[in-house]
Amino acid sequence: MNSVLKWKLIAGFLLVFIAGGAAGVFVTMTMGHRFMLGHHNVTAQMMKHRLQWQLKLSDEQMTKISPIVEKTAAQLEEIRGDTGKRVRDVIAESHREIAQFLTPEQQERLKQMEERRRHWMQHRGQWHRNAPPAGSPLETQSPPSD
Repeated sequence: MNSVLKWKLIAGFLLVFIAGGAAGVFVTMTMGHRFMLGHHNVTAQMMKHRLQWQLKLSDEQMTKISPIVEKTAAQLEEIRGDTGKRVRDVIAESHREIAQFLTPEQQERLKQMEERRRHWMQHRGQWHRNAPPAGSPLETQSPPSD
């Protein structure tokens, strides 16, 4: 086997390895995104499959419990949304309290931090529900007087 063929084989194996890794990352991100968003229909499906598998439920039993599982998943989604809103509110309040001790430059950096976080959350698709009003909580705060 000559060296050119050997390098082509190595490059081919490396390319296949990288393609497999990229495909794995894509699938993981896609499934993780669906799971992390926690849409109640996805959550309900997961709960149903787990219950059916672990309890070995009949089709008749599945038909009877499906409305309960759907209701539970919707309630869990609502709790998740409420919790997210509470977390955002607590962070916003802490930023309002901290801002009074910051210089104007530091306040501006804090605003930028909030904007980056807000942008990241919007990009992640989790900011659509229970979003705080537009604008930073620091925008309503007047700068400290000298």
